[in-house]
Amino acid sequence: MVLIRRLGALCLGACFALGQPPFDLWWIALVALVAVLWLAQYDTAAKSAGWTGWLFGVGYFAVSLHWILEPFRVDAATTGWMAPFALVGMAAGLALLWAVAFWGGRRLTRGPFAIALCWAGIELARAYVLTGFPWGLVGYLWAPTPVAQWHSVIGPHGLTVVTTLVAALLAGGLTRRSLKYAATGLVTLVAMWGTGAVITPAASDLADRPTVRLIQPNAPQHQKWDRDFIPMFFNRQVDFTAQLPKPDLIVWPETAVPSLLDDAGYAFEVIADAAAGTPVVLGIQREEQGRYYNSLVTLDGTGQVADLYDKHHLVPFGEYMPAAPLFARFNILGLAARADAGYSAGPGPALIDLGPLGKALPLICYEAVFAQDVNGAPSRPDMLLQITNDAWFGINAGPQQHLSQARLRAIEQGLPMIRVANTGISAMIDPAGRIVDSLPLGRAGFLDVPLPAPLAPTLYSRTGDWTAFLALIVAFATLLTLKRRRPIDRTVTRP
Repeated sequence: MVLIRRLGALCLGACFALGQPPFDLWWIALVALVAVLWLAQYDTAAKSAGWTGWLFGVGYFAVSLHWILEPFRVDAATTGWMAPFALVGMAAGLALLWAVAFWGGRRLTRGPFAIALCWAGIELARAYVLTGFPWGLVGYLWAPTPVAQWHSVIGPHGLTVVTTLVAALLAGGLTRRSLKYAATGLVTLVAMWGTGAVITPAASDLADRPTVRLIQPNAPQHQKWDRDFIPMFFNRQVDFTAQLPKPDLIVWPETAVPSLLDDAGYAFEVIADAAAGTPVVLGIQREEQGRYYNSLVTLDGTGQVADLYDKHHLVPFGEYMPAAPLFARFNILGLAARADAGYSAGPGPALIDLGPLGKALPLICYEAVFAQDVNGAPSRPDMLLQITNDAWFGINAGPQQHLSQARLRAIEQGLPMIRVANTGISAMIDPAGRIVDSLPLGRAGFLDVPLPAPLAPTLYSRTGDWTAFLALIVAFATLLTLKRRRPIDRTVTRP
């Protein structure tokens, strides 16, 4: 019976992953979430509950993060051997966090509510601890539904708190055969769906709005830095830039120029000539005193650098190597790193001035995954601007999950997002998270699309993650108070 429950937890984790792109089967994910909390109630010991949480996490992260195999296949001869270890290590390691949540919840009380709260707390910590990895948070299962609009009110972690508690109510109703729990969970779910639809902003009026050109060269990662292909990809972007009629802004993707910033003078002249006076935003690498930076620059109409931003939130083992000398002994190097220890971090979030279009918060690649970084802008921008090179992650789940999270950042801030990706998906996203227009994965091209107007500041943009943090403190305090007043319910029977 124990073995069956363990296999059930693993399979439920895999089903929970179906709530993420490219599947977006949120109803299956919700059923899996309720089912694992129901299953955990039959773990009489904290250690047993921890195993349930760990196996559920292994199933979830192994399926939802299978795209992390792709970067190791780019240079298979050098890094291919690391691919299975990366997936197994990532899935098993992240699942340990969920194991702690289930173990801690069972230590507090027998019912599902303590596990739900501990789980939400762990998900909040996952976004911050050790540089953070808030990919595929529990609350993201609502991304394709009206419930996603609650991101503008309580943010990603507030929605995770509500999601785990609703699942706990439904699980509690199943186990205790109490209509009260199940009805409360269903009413809450229906209320969130309905109010999410109500608070969804109307579609933006795009008449007379500035036009932005999204440039997508579609350079596969194994060819991107190949000397035989570099001229083709660069000229492709230049040709797209030169097309008429001229937009108000042109945006190239991350590391779009195949040279360092100090050596890019001629390339900038070519770009400026093609742009014919239109400002161009593009990604480029730069070196300063032996340090390398993953950067974004704005070129004015003459090809001069008008603004510069250095990526500040770097991906460990991808863009920099912790303990680089130690890992170098085993020939383990950063996948996207230019120097031995990788890129250096910029000073932090900053705004760039795009003239008549307003000010933008630049986000390079995975910086759009961190809601707290987007919320950490020095002042409110008029738009979010993400450039990325998702070619590292193939043309399936990884880029689609990345786009989904970019949509949620737009909802949280009430701001439009300009998103330009090397191999796709490039898109204009409105402040409600709707995709105005996009270029599909794996296709070269350009797209001229109006820039939606920003909305008023959202509640989440004003409060950040403090709402979720305080809600968890209050919920834990209430749970502990009730635990002191009531004896532990031992009436639950095993299935």
